[in-house]
Amino acid sequence: MIEIKQTQQEKAILVGLVTQQQTLPQLEEYLDELAFLAQTAGAVVLEKFYQKLQVPDVRTYVGKGKLEEIKQFVEEHAIDLVIFDDEISPSQLRNIETALRVKILDRSMLILDIFSTRAQTVQAKTQVDLAQTQYMLPRLKGLWSHLDRIKGGIGMRGSGEKEIETDRRMAQQKISLLKEKLKKIALQNETQRKNRGELIRVALVGYTNVGKSTLMNVLSKSDVFAEDKLFATLDTTVRKVVFERTPFLLSDTVGFIRKLPHHLIESFKSTLDEVREADVLLHVVDVAHPAFEEHIKTVQATLKEIGADEKPVIMIFNKMDLYEQKYFDKYVSDTVKEDILNELEHSWMAKTNAHAIFISAKARKNLDMLREKILQFVIVQYQIRYPYKTEFF
Repeated sequence: MIEIKQTQQEKAILVGLVTQQQTLPQLEEYLDELAFLAQTAGAVVLEKFYQKLQVPDVRTYVGKGKLEEIKQFVEEHAIDLVIFDDEISPSQLRNIETALRVKILDRSMLILDIFSTRAQTVQAKTQVDLAQTQYMLPRLKGLWSHLDRIKGGIGMRGSGEKEIETDRRMAQQKISLLKEKLKKIALQNETQRKNRGELIRVALVGYTNVGKSTLMNVLSKSDVFAEDKLFATLDTTVRKVVFERTPFLLSDTVGFIRKLPHHLIESFKSTLDEVREADVLLHVVDVAHPAFEEHIKTVQATLKEIGADEKPVIMIFNKMDLYEQKYFDKYVSDTVKEDILNELEHSWMAKTNAHAIFISAKARKNLDMLREKILQFVIVQYQIRYPYKTEFF
């Protein structure tokens, strides 16, 4: 599998397209996110390239002239890595590698690489391995492109194709074994969930790097790993929490992201069972991010894809401290600040049927209101599930 060196930062450039479906402002936002992904993986981004095309070039993603411009920059600045914002096909990968003679990744490959470094448990490592193998299967021919540079002749005819076919068979066998392994792990997890008894389950969901793990630590008074990087958490963490003598299970899950590789969603569905089987979802949003509304749509679309879009949801708009730092300066009066914040809150309260809370997990702002809201939702779920029991409420 393709891996990014961790001992020394590789110099990278990013490439994206402005198309009929993707405007320039959108692309700039996507490339900023891609740069954060590259940084998370251990690369330093020196430049971003974009081109306006109706559709990606079927041979090289960008046009011939733009590819030549990229090649010149790569050679002049000793670039190690070129990262494309969209998924590139096996043939595009081969053609671009031939032209640029450096390592080529697309967004999906980069995300898979980050996941491989983040995976800690056997389940997460198996899921990432499966996703990588499925993704690389149609691209195996490109891995044997070095044979094309060797002169033909006796002893070389057909060897590449034989190696490719062997690799394909091995990859397909590996995929089957990994799927079987994940089935066994899923059965074990299902047994564990059943053994948790009658407690209501609450799951934290949201875009990556919105503060779910920090919030998990605050609400459960536990020590879940959290840092300012994408996909800091891959493995689901479950804690028992008690609010006013009412117990429930709180789980932290992997963050979602735009253009998430389909193979990754498929591979991680067993991990996302925690979301599917939850009684209440806490949808955490980084309100300070300029594209937070698009992030919300991405999460909602992913929840729908895994069949968890009909559950009770509390929208938690996190990082209000950062929001005020970014959008209010010293010249903005307190009255204007209050009006803007009230408008923001009223707008989302209306959109969420009053199921929205504005907090700062880091600054411990409005956490009592959040706990009260969660408790209300949990009690309702207990009343629905156990209408004749009173010990939970």
